[in-house]
Amino acid sequence: MKRIVVVGGSLAGVSAVDELRSRGFDGELVLAGAEPHLPYTRPPLSKEALASGVDAPQLALRDPRWYAERDVTLKLGQAATGLDVRDRLVSFADGTTLSYDGLVIATGSAIPRAVAPGTVELRDLDDARRLDGLLATARTVLVIGAGFIGMETAATARNRGLDVTVVDVAAAPMSRALGSHVGEWFRAKHEAHGVRILCSTGVDRFSPNGSGTRAELSTREVLSADVVLVATGARASTGWLAGSGVPVGDGVECEPTLATGVPGVVAAGDVARWHNGLFGEPMRVEHWTNAVEQGGHAAATLLGDARPFESVPYFWTDQFDAKLRCVGRPLPGDDAEVLVETESKLVVAYGREGRISGAVCVNAARQLAALRQAIAERVPFAGLVHS
Repeated sequence: MKRIVVVGGSLAGVSAVDELRSRGFDGELVLAGAEPHLPYTRPPLSKEALASGVDAPQLALRDPRWYAERDVTLKLGQAATGLDVRDRLVSFADGTTLSYDGLVIATGSAIPRAVAPGTVELRDLDDARRLDGLLATARTVLVIGAGFIGMETAATARNRGLDVTVVDVAAAPMSRALGSHVGEWFRAKHEAHGVRILCSTGVDRFSPNGSGTRAELSTREVLSADVVLVATGARASTGWLAGSGVPVGDGVECEPTLATGVPGVVAAGDVARWHNGLFGEPMRVEHWTNAVEQGGHAAATLLGDARPFESVPYFWTDQFDAKLRCVGRPLPGDDAEVLVETESKLVVAYGREGRISGAVCVNAARQLAALRQAIAERVPFAGLVHS
């Protein structure tokens, strides 16, 4: 291969670039990203950066010199708009095309743009800057969506001294991913810090209200807020692949090796859906550790070292003084067993088909390591929770 193109200025994309050079690829290497910024880390956008100021250089994944030292050509600020796998061409929004011998798809996932009047979203660096400016002059904040981004932003806004309300149609915060018990524990944590949580509640209508926004809820309650953040989930960024022949469903459908079945094309990170043999099921994981590991693995596959990618997913969220770490693949229908619960600590193990499938540890680092090992070793669930 003379030229490899990595599409996606993401953590997975940067990890792929790193691995390609580390493995001795000395051809032309292009990293293309839709945003004009150097690739940056996203988790702080709803936490530390939103609390202390959104500084692009501090959030950058690599110093500009890193790309120059590795002879990486950067094509930033132009989204990919199409892919021709027969002629091996990527098309971009500025009308240009790039030919490739090898292609890494690392376009991640994105939150749909808010369409309701007076609402904002938090999907990228520019959104975070805008939201930071709005919070600086606000008194009241309404967050629509009690998932991870919504709850993190609610905690950050409350720590800034703002009056915060969270609304979600689910029965408890973060319950779609972690179940009701963890959700209720975090509801209590937020309410103890002064956040109002309204679950099993939808929004029927938004309308302007002076300089703010008015929200009419499904319960007929009407709320007014200076800032309304819509944080209702993300989708894999695959629109540009329509008609290309690359298999797309809930993300790019990959083989266990992260190859796509299209010659010379692999995928990694939030956008990739693959069969994880460790769990015996297909999955798409939108978290930091997975992006790092898959970026490197996809690069290895592209260079001929094709092995199945198997991993124990891991992610974290920090809200107030609660540091949640989740390992494995808990699903809503799993058995759940509370191993430890206090006002400051929570440990929950999940089981499926007789095996431990996941674990949530809040302020419990010691238990986290043991449970992650148990998941990797496929320890029987009953034996674990009763040991």
